[in-house]
Amino acid sequence: MIHNHWKTWVHVTKLDPDKRLTPEAVAEVATSGTDALMISGTLNITLENVSALQRQLGEYGLPLVVEPAGPEAVIFDGVEFVFVPSVLNSTDTRWIVGKHWDWVKNQKVDWEKVVPEAYIVLNPDSSVGKVTRSICNLTPADVAAYTSVADRYFHFPIVYIEYSGMYGDPEVVKAASNALDQSVLYYGGGIDSAARAAEMARYADTIVVGNAVYEKGVEVLKATVKAVQ
Repeated sequence: MIHNHWKTWVHVTKLDPDKRLTPEAVAEVATSGTDALMISGTLNITLENVSALQRQLGEYGLPLVVEPAGPEAVIFDGVEFVFVPSVLNSTDTRWIVGKHWDWVKNQKVDWEKVVPEAYIVLNPDSSVGKVTRSICNLTPADVAAYTSVADRYFHFPIVYIEYSGMYGDPEVVKAASNALDQSVLYYGGGIDSAARAAEMARYADTIVVGNAVYEKGVEVLKATVKAVQ
C-alpha cells in the first residue's frame, strides 16, 4: 500500500542532478520550509548524478522524491517515493508507456514507492517539450480534457501541469483544477516570486519550484514557501 502523505504537500522544491549548488545553498533549501525535495531533470541525467544528489540531500531528513527522466536513472534506495511521469500530450508513445515497459521488464521495481504522474507539457521551447515531442499549443479546454482522461479514466494519482522554465497561463491551471475529481494537481514552471506562487496555488494543490533556486537564489525560494503555506 502506497503511503500517500505526499497528498498533503503544498510546496515541493525540484533540484536538477545536472546542476550544482554549494553545500551551504543545499542546506538553505532543505531548511526553507518546503515540504519535500524532488530530484528531477531532463538532460544529462545519469544513475551517478542522481545518486550523488540523493546522498547530498538525504542527510536533511526531508521527504525525498526521485522523478526519473528515463529507466536508466531510477533509484529506490534512500528515497521515499519515485514519481513516474507519463506525458499524455507526447506524440511519441515511448514517453506515455514505452519507457515504463522497458523499465518494468528489465529492472526490479519497488512498487510500494511508485506514484504515477500524468504529465501535460506546455512549453514547446523546454527540454522536456522537445525531447518528448509534446503538442503544447493546447487550450484550457484541451488541458481540462487531458486532465479528465488522466483522472477519471486512467486514475493517475497526480496530474502535473508542466510549463518547465516559463510561467504558465493561470486559466489553463484553473481549467485543469475544475476538471479534477480524485487526482492531486501539481503545477511547475516559472514560479520565481511570492506573487506567482500564490497565484498558481489558488488552483494547484501543490506547486513545484525549480529553476528559481539556481537563477534567483534561496531567498526567492523561501518567499514562494511563505506565499503558499
